Amino acid sequence: MPIIVNLDVMMAKRKISLGDLAEKIELTPANLSILKTGKAKAIRFSTLEAICNALNCQPGDILEYRDKEEIE
Repeated sequence: MPIIVNLDVMMAKRKISLGDLAEKIELTPANLSILKTGKAKAIRFSTLEAICNALNCQPGDILEYRDKEEIE
C-alpha cells in the first residue's frame, strides 16, 4: 500500500506507549494497534485530529505517500 503509517515513529519520538495514547484519544488499544501496523483501511479525520493533538504533530508526520516502486 503506498500510504505509509508512521505512528510508531511519532510515538517513539514522544515517548508514549500504545496504551497511554489509546487512553488519551479514547480509542481501544486494539484499534490503535491496527492503525499503527498499517493494517487499517481508513482513518476518521476525528481520530487523526485526536492523534495529532495528543502527539503535538501534523497529519503529514503520521501519514506518508510513497510510490510502489519506492517500497519494493
